[in-house]
Amino acid sequence: MTLLRTPLDALHRELGAKMVPFAGYDMPVQYAAGIIKEHLHTRQAAGLFDVSHMGQVLIEGPGSAAMLESLVPVDVAALAPGQQSYALFTTDSGGVLDDLIITRWREEQFFLVVNAACKAQDIDHLRAHLAGQSLTVLEEQALLALQGPVAREVMRALCPEAAALTFMHGCAARIDGVEVYITCSGYTGEDGFEISVPAAAAEALARRLLAFESVQPIGLGARDSLRLEAGLCLYGHELTTEIDPVQAGLLWSISKSRREDGARAGGFPGAPVIFARIADKPPLCRVGLTVDGKRPVREQQAVLDASGRRVGEICSACYGASVGGPIAMAYVERALGQPGTKLQVAVRDKQVPVTVTAMPFTPRNYFRG
Repeated sequence: MTLLRTPLDALHRELGAKMVPFAGYDMPVQYAAGIIKEHLHTRQAAGLFDVSHMGQVLIEGPGSAAMLESLVPVDVAALAPGQQSYALFTTDSGGVLDDLIITRWREEQFFLVVNAACKAQDIDHLRAHLAGQSLTVLEEQALLALQGPVAREVMRALCPEAAALTFMHGCAARIDGVEVYITCSGYTGEDGFEISVPAAAAEALARRLLAFESVQPIGLGARDSLRLEAGLCLYGHELTTEIDPVQAGLLWSISKSRREDGARAGGFPGAPVIFARIADKPPLCRVGLTVDGKRPVREQQAVLDASGRRVGEICSACYGASVGGPIAMAYVERALGQPGTKLQVAVRDKQVPVTVTAMPFTPRNYFRG
């Protein structure tokens, strides 16, 4: 299979990136500094991520909000121009097809960013439900993420109007004469921005950002450890068609107006199943785990109770560089999901002690104004 390349491919190689296959693309997993240093630099200053493999889609035309509301449990109609919402494509069985970000650009114009591994199925899913609206895949747009506590200072120098954005808001702007769309959002738990930029201008913008002393290139490895420390879900790990939003701890992503007692209840796939889960509580819940010691745990390893009985499974794990030790997320029996609960993980022929820990593992530093 021939891997796709993002518009920044040549720059990644010039910067010494280690490239790996990811979601059909050749992507940088790390640079010379290594994952731990890249992770810590993002927490302390600003990291630049190439996320151009993500899908960027424009839905527009009369009834666009209503069409999207038939697919996601979000009050899309309530979004103001420039406002974003996290959303889930739910299934008829109450599971999750993908998670995404929806931004209202104008009255009946919505910008969607979907996961790279799911974008083909997501686009087909959207097309199958169009009711007179148009769908445009923005294939000639790259997507850059600038994340970290110094990101706003950098943005202030490049684009003052974007530097004024608060979390989950966006605006059209120009940087060095190039039209871009910038949102105050990201996947690290830090303050930061995502910049949709024409592919032809992406390398020049990346070089402009990297010219700031505080900005370093960051690969997929640190992106994953940063998101895990922030307690954020990754599709295919914490979210699948077999996992419902309640089990995933994402009840907040279902707008109050779309819940069973809301003004516009239901109307999205799997609503009756999800409402029943809200009332009855799923048998499993998503939890954070800190490892008591330095031995790492891995995805798909069994979680055990004190007697050695299997009570769950690891869905994501990494070394938490900001935490200073191994961490994980897992689905465990709800009765064992309280912070402080002592459990074990089966690692080969040994049982590694772990403790259920409240998430996020490190504080989220979103800028809310």
